[in-house]
Formats: sequence, C-alpha cells, structure tokens
Amino acid sequence: MFIERPIPTRRIREEFSVHPCVALTGPRQCGKSTLAERIVADAPASSYFDLEAGVDRRRLATPEQTLGPLEGLVVIDEIQRLPSLFETIRVLVDRPANRARLLLLGSASPRLVRGVSESLAGRVGLVDLGGFHLGEVDAKEWQKLWTRGGFPRSYLARDDRRASLWRRSFIRTFLERDIPQLGITIPAERLRRFWTMIAHYHGQTWNGAEFARALGTSEATARRYLDILTGAFMVRALPPWLENLRKRQVKAPKVYVRDTGLLHELLGLSRENELAGHHKVGASFEGFAVEQLLAGLDTRDAYFWATHGGAELDLLVLRGGKRYGFECKFADAPGTTRSMRVALQDLDLSHLWIVYPGEEAYPLDDRISTLPVSHAGDLAATLAKGGG
Repeated sequence: MFIERPIPTRRIREEFSVHPCVALTGPRQCGKSTLAERIVADAPASSYFDLEAGVDRRRLATPEQTLGPLEGLVVIDEIQRLPSLFETIRVLVDRPANRARLLLLGSASPRLVRGVSESLAGRVGLVDLGGFHLGEVDAKEWQKLWTRGGFPRSYLARDDRRASLWRRSFIRTFLERDIPQLGITIPAERLRRFWTMIAHYHGQTWNGAEFARALGTSEATARRYLDILTGAFMVRALPPWLENLRKRQVKAPKVYVRDTGLLHELLGLSRENELAGHHKVGASFEGFAVEQLLAGLDTRDAYFWATHGGAELDLLVLRGGKRYGFECKFADAPGTTRSMRVALQDLDLSHLWIVYPGEEAYPLDDRISTLPVSHAGDLAATLAKGGG
C-alpha cells in the first residue's frame, strides 16, 4: 500500500530546481526508498543504486566510470555506507557537461552530514523525511497514528500486536546495528537506558545534570547521547525562545521522543487502552500534537517558551512575519488560562490555538481558539488564507 507524501515530494522537486543534488535523510524504515521509487517511476530516465546490496557496492567501486556517463535521475540509497562517494559526486556535478540529477538517500548520520557539508556545500538541497503524519493519512484515524506512531510498518500493521512486535525489533536493530554502522561506539544497553530515560522525561525540559547522575557519567557525555539520538531523528530537542523581557526565562531545550509509537514501546505501552490510564498520556499527546503541527506547517522555525514564574507555551511558530502559539491539552473541553494570556501578551502572538483531542473548532477569545488535533494537517492552508 502506497500513501501519497505530497510535502516531501514537493520539497524534493523544489530543491532540484536550484541544486543538481538532493539529500533525503531520515531514520531507517521511514519510507525514503519507497518515496524515491515513486519519484523514479515518474522520471523519463533513471538509475538506482542500493549500497546495502553487494552488487551495487561493487558497481560503485569505480564511481567516476559508473556515474559519469549517466543522465536523468540517479538515486543512491544508504549513501552513508560509502562516504568516499561524496568527493566523486562533487567532481561530477561540477562538470559543465553533467546531465544527471542525484538523489541521495541516507539514514541520519554524522558521516552523511559531514560529507555533505565538506564536499557538497552549495551544491545540495537537504530534505528530511519522518514517518506518516496527519496530512498523509486519514485524519479520522489520528488515534491509531498516535498509538502506533508514523513508521509505515507499524502504522500499517494488521493489528496492535504486530505493530508492537515491529517497533520492538526496530529499537533493537537501531541500537545494535544502525548506531555502530554510523561509527558510534556506545554499548547498546547504555544507549537504550538513556533513550528510555528520555521517554520518561518526554515533554520536559532537558536537565543534563540529572541524566548524568542517573547514568553515572558526565553532563558532556549525557549531552553527546542526546545529540546522537537527535541527529538520528529519534528525539526532538525543541529549542527555547528567549524574548526581551524582565523575566527569568527557561533556557534549556524541551525533549520529546519524536515517534509516539516508539515512545509507547519504550514505556511498555502497546495498546490504546494501556495508554489511556498512563500518567504520561498528556505528555504523549503533547508530543504527538507538536509533531503533527510541525509536519503540517513544514517549518523548522519553531520553539517553546517558558518563564520561571510559571508562564509557558508548548509551541511557538514564526511564519510570514507573524507569531503563532499552540498549547496542547489532553482534555474534553479546554479553556483559557492565565498562562495563555501572559504568553499572548508577552510574545505578541497573532493567534493562539489550544490543540485538543475533540472534534469541534471554536473560538474562546478574539485571538484564542481550539483546534482539534485531527485538523493539524490543514493548518498551513488555513494560515495561507489568512486564518487565525
């Protein structure tokens, strides 16, 4: 079953309009290869190399001879397995006679980022791909997406048990195979313990000292572990927004496990009825809503805001010269709070939405209204029309 993914497809085409090379990065099993195959099917001429296949690695043992004569779209999958290719690709795309466009697929890795920044600076467009989001699946099934997460094989599994088995296997493979392949030498059990700690701190501000004490290590090491999981698209460290106010503001990032299916697996929750009574259900919903909003708005210009006096805002997005705020509440009929009104005034928000699991969108004030989480994928179109 193929699910259309219009936003990354459009982004890839936009990047190709200004770059000869595009890097599509994201975690394993998020659908990069499937999306690339769909783009290849629409291309008049194409070539495909999968560097997990021995025959394709042998074909690229002499990359200039193999890639040099090619025209049209050239896809190189799992490129981080052969980082020496970046230098060759730079030479090829700089040739005046080059008639190929290269689409590079890779699991997030320090080697991939370094190869792009060192060899392909100014020549490559970058597009990130995550799991499915509400702009790509039936919005009526948002609870299934929340429970299982957006990885295709988890979301599309026949039942919750099979989805949970897949996620369990994914976590083990990621820790025991994928991380070492990226040249990172951390014992799998230690990184799993850290990842599980992040799950229990999901939706809270980062406290490096507390993580370091629990792991018996230094704050610098704990931060390195956070950077690894963030760079691998497993964790989101949402940066703080610092306004010019006479108030003490929180300066540490807020951490989330990006995929709520993996979050629930790390917490030992595999079914929706188990999640409903768990003490992290509110934080899980917040993380899910944040990811859906960011995917729907297709932006990286996003922050959270909090003061030591108690005022806070789950998500602040800058778009078109305006500031929009979002509070995520796992409640049947949320209302306004003093914290929201402080954020509205101090941050000069054009509008503030309260994202909740209900079905009706309704105004609460001139600049505050509710937003069903199922509508999160449509928000970009609403803002483009001047809504809010």
